[in-house]
Amino acid sequence: MRRKPVLSHLQHLFPTFPVALAETLIVAVLAGSSVPAIAKTKLAQKAVGKEVEKGRNAKDKSSEKEASTVISAEQISGRPERFIQFDDLVEVVKGTTTLNADKAVYRNLDDEMEATGKVSMQRDGDCYAGDAVKLKLDTGAGFILNPTYKLLRTNAQGRADKIEFQSEERSTIINGTYSTCEGLDPDWYLKADTMKLDTGLDTGIAGKSVVYFKGFPILATPSLIPLSFPLSGARHSGLLPPVLGTSSKGGVELDLPYYFNIAPNRDLTVHPKIIQRRGLQLGLDGRYLGNTYAGETSIEGILNDRQTKTNRYAVASIHNQKLLPQLDFSWNVNAASDDDYPADFSRSITKTAERLLLRETNIVYYGAFWNASLRASNYQVLQDIAAPITRPYARLPQLTLHARQSDFLGFDLSIDTILTRFAHPSLLRGDRAVINPQVSYPIVQPGYFIVPKLSLHASSYHLDNPAPGQDADFRRVLPTFSVDSGLVFERQANLFGKAMTQTLEPRLFYVNTPYRDQTLFPNFDSAVADFNFAQIFSENRFTGHDRIGDSNQVTTALVSRYIEDSGEERFKLALGQRFYFNNQRVTLDNGVNQSRSDLLLAGTGRLSDTLSAEASLQVSQSDRQSIRSNYGIRWQPAPKKVLNADYRFQRGSLEQLDLSGQWPIADRWYAVGRSNYSLQDKKLVDGLVGLEYKEDCWSFRLVGQRFATATNTNTTAFFIQLELNGLSKLGSNPIDVLRKNISGYQPIN
Repeated sequence: MRRKPVLSHLQHLFPTFPVALAETLIVAVLAGSSVPAIAKTKLAQKAVGKEVEKGRNAKDKSSEKEASTVISAEQISGRPERFIQFDDLVEVVKGTTTLNADKAVYRNLDDEMEATGKVSMQRDGDCYAGDAVKLKLDTGAGFILNPTYKLLRTNAQGRADKIEFQSEERSTIINGTYSTCEGLDPDWYLKADTMKLDTGLDTGIAGKSVVYFKGFPILATPSLIPLSFPLSGARHSGLLPPVLGTSSKGGVELDLPYYFNIAPNRDLTVHPKIIQRRGLQLGLDGRYLGNTYAGETSIEGILNDRQTKTNRYAVASIHNQKLLPQLDFSWNVNAASDDDYPADFSRSITKTAERLLLRETNIVYYGAFWNASLRASNYQVLQDIAAPITRPYARLPQLTLHARQSDFLGFDLSIDTILTRFAHPSLLRGDRAVINPQVSYPIVQPGYFIVPKLSLHASSYHLDNPAPGQDADFRRVLPTFSVDSGLVFERQANLFGKAMTQTLEPRLFYVNTPYRDQTLFPNFDSAVADFNFAQIFSENRFTGHDRIGDSNQVTTALVSRYIEDSGEERFKLALGQRFYFNNQRVTLDNGVNQSRSDLLLAGTGRLSDTLSAEASLQVSQSDRQSIRSNYGIRWQPAPKKVLNADYRFQRGSLEQLDLSGQWPIADRWYAVGRSNYSLQDKKLVDGLVGLEYKEDCWSFRLVGQRFATATNTNTTAFFIQLELNGLSKLGSNPIDVLRKNISGYQPIN
């Protein structure tokens, strides 16, 4: 058969039949098809000028519209200038959209396809099956009747009376259900009169709706308060699910948050919370992020607290901004209405254990090898009557200049200059100027290092309110000479049958600072430094700049490491001690002079791939007794399986045993818990116990926690949360509490 006669015959039968369609039919026949006729029709694509929505790739959308439409069927008929009828095994393909049906009609004037009989459709990975479909091929608009559907992005599925497609991105589900559970009888589903889905904005909005769990309604929303949920991880405005919790201080608490997605880099959450024993608390949490700035501000308050009959509030605000490429500005402001606010509102933004609320602003300029900062800081003290603390000094302001130049003719040079005005409502007030230049000459080789260093500490004071007979001005200049040195030996070793490199690293650190009487000097910010491995290699045994300790001493230490071939450190053992060649005359705590310090021992390591341990011990050299010790071990054989045990001891003040863990106890069930028990006081300091359950499309958490809010005050809180994957989390969220209390905890979902 030749092509020309067949084409002429078709044109004779249908004078207006498109030549392109006729040629397609002829090719199918010449290909030897066994069916009566196979139509693969390329329908002309109409140019449609439509503005591309934000957040979508314009090129991909343009390619989708310009894609050819290919239709396959067993039989065709009709008037091509108006409509074409396709029957039996109909398949329509256009870009990412594929439509299958028993029958279909293409209307040329409207560029519209209508299909009936066992209809199924896939578009952008989403699947639909129903009784009938009407679809505009150029815009993707149309509808499907009595559909079941499955969405690729969230693995969600459901059924409806009708789904209307406004475009390729936007659709409306009429009288339908929505769930991320598999199967015909899902564990949970959302049923609504309307659900508007926008894949471009990753947002779903349900009108009058009810959430069912295990066949029982657990949440309902009226038409006036639409329920919003994400189609992916994107943020969107809307009413968030209510948060229900309870505590021994406030009773039952119900939070009804509303989220405003103001912009991709700005949002605001409003937290109206009803607290059973206290009243209505209102909270606001705003966040923002830009190319040169970022910050967050949280405010909450309650009018006429039913328990105290007062107005109460808390504020927390942080901000960081780069004003210029070399100029940074920041603030950190915290405030509370009264001392008991953290104890009474333990779930609030003011942390329970925080008793010093910082209020600070800072501006920093960075040079090539120097930086300068201007800082103003103050504190609000939240007093605990059983354990009062002294209010720290405010710095109003403090100007700091730091400069450093490394490897200048082999020398490392640095200088710190600090000018501070110290303010206090009841103690001494005054100004302090400090200048501290330092020069060192590092000699570093593969097997050893020697770093001699010379520094000078000069300070000047002027007091505003000296005591009667006390001088108002003080000056002090003290030089310090130190030498830090060490050796590094290596050898091949074998540990647990595995080849490793073992190191032996002895270290000596010598410091000499002459004595100056400083008993009459004010003390604005100095204290005895904590004795640990980091501190024994510092020149001054005091923090701050008001006390410079006299010293003629040497610190000795020995460190050994086991390093795997990959470079990972498997074990580390260390011991260190300081030896004094003089009596320390500059003191703050009337300490006893000794010829040597306590002995420090520490070790960390992985006993196996699943078991790790750490230990530290401080031993007194006068009575050979332990002053402080910490021992810890962790076993983590698999994800979501972890057990921790820690023992902490400090002579005369602390002895605690801390046990925590997360462990599967049955199919899909996990137990979580922590017990921080005081062996000295024979009571529970902090405790937590809970259960978690994980299904494929939801999870459940029940957690109870008891913790100290003050010296003689404890609070008990309960967290109950039902997490419906792809929809929302109902109840109070204990994830942050679990992460903080159980080292190595991993969320089950």
